Amino acid sequence: MKIRIENSKKKTSLLCGFVLENSTKVLGLGKIDAKTASIIDQSIKDMEGKLGKLNIIPLSEKNSIQRILLAGLGKKEDLTRDTIRAVSGKIAQKARELKLKEFSIIAPPSFVTDTISSVSQIVEGSKMALYKFDNFKSEKSEESPDLTIIVSKSNKIVKAIKNAEIIANSAIFTKGLANLPPNECTPNTLANFAKIISKNNKLKCKVISEPELKKRGFGGISAVGQGSKNRPKLIVLEYNNGPRNEKPIVLVGKAVTFDTGGISLKPGDKMDEMKFDKCGGCTVIGIMKAVSELKLPTNVIGIVPSVENMPGGESYRPGDIIKLYSGKTAEILNTDAEGRLILADALSYGEKFYSPKAIIDFATLTGACIVALGTNVAGMVSNNEKLTKKIYDASSRTTEEVWELPLNQDYIDMIKSEVADMKNVGIGRSAGTITAAAFLRNSIENTPWVHLDIAGVAWTQTSTKEKSYNPKGATGFGVRLILDYLQNL
Repeated sequence: MKIRIENSKKKTSLLCGFVLENSTKVLGLGKIDAKTASIIDQSIKDMEGKLGKLNIIPLSEKNSIQRILLAGLGKKEDLTRDTIRAVSGKIAQKARELKLKEFSIIAPPSFVTDTISSVSQIVEGSKMALYKFDNFKSEKSEESPDLTIIVSKSNKIVKAIKNAEIIANSAIFTKGLANLPPNECTPNTLANFAKIISKNNKLKCKVISEPELKKRGFGGISAVGQGSKNRPKLIVLEYNNGPRNEKPIVLVGKAVTFDTGGISLKPGDKMDEMKFDKCGGCTVIGIMKAVSELKLPTNVIGIVPSVENMPGGESYRPGDIIKLYSGKTAEILNTDAEGRLILADALSYGEKFYSPKAIIDFATLTGACIVALGTNVAGMVSNNEKLTKKIYDASSRTTEEVWELPLNQDYIDMIKSEVADMKNVGIGRSAGTITAAAFLRNSIENTPWVHLDIAGVAWTQTSTKEKSYNPKGATGFGVRLILDYLQNL
């Protein structure tokens, strides 16, 4: 999709304008001939500006504008920072359905929502809604139509569109990685993707393989990965564009390229979805790609521990005691609680090696998070109120929703072991999301830290809220959220 800017549209296959509920006008449409205006008036009465409702008005063949599409935004007081993004996605999908080569969207005037935000949402929604994972289909999706945004051109608008394109493309890249099947995406494959984007985007990339992982004491990553012929990797991406002595932000993402549960084997039902257990790591790689392309004036480190959790003769077992990178020991009670083991190693490494000013981790960590919060809100656990507030602020701007869960000494006590420093599961099924986070908390010394459990939001599930820009499969959750956080530091 190519994106252009024009002050007005004189010729297009499809001119799209937004309509508020209980309004009689198309936002920003401007002057139009009396006959067309009469047709539009009747169409507006029919659709009533209801949220997400689309109404197409065909015009005469002699008209330079072949069709007008009216898109309902709902009530003005109910507008969110996601409304235009979601409705723009529906418009883009309709344009492709009509097999158009191009279409135009009129940016709503600033009295509806600020123009920069509107334009960004139009770009993000349109691009992400046209993404389809068809890598393995003989018949590919139709080509995406080009988009013209009707808005007064300025340097700020041009920059906003460029930034929104980078962010949308990085979210799409993340979805594409996460959607890959396990036979096509092993830890080594993921490492190769990281190497490719590092060459194209001036990132530094290093990959620590199994012999060195064992030698350097990454006991969690080594233990979880030892049951698979696809050996574990620790992927590190470095971006340094801030002041030389400025401490970096460290991002850590769980990437279990397939999770059988290991010896503690999962039920067969929906096990195919465990290809999405790498979503946290894919999110980090996608963010690092965007950070470099946006040329943010900061220092960011991405760390991705990647394993395949398989049962086998060399697999780690319930009852094992392993030594983590931090030097602490962990009693294994369930090999399906593997994500916290590899994350613990990566978190300790990130803090020790980079002395960051903040650490944020992403993980499809617990089914308990889905029980607690459903499939539209990520769980958040933190040791720092200021960092938590910044993530909340970013969440409100991007509408990638998060909700903080508590973490006090009582939860930390729930993972104490009688034979090791801690155990890798809590007491029964109680507070599963928080006890998993408590395990991770033991890997952090004093650094401000936020843990995001994205088990419910990383891919579309039965109860996932339908959004045009999140087609079935991986959602890329966290990419827009953290890029907003980084841009507003």
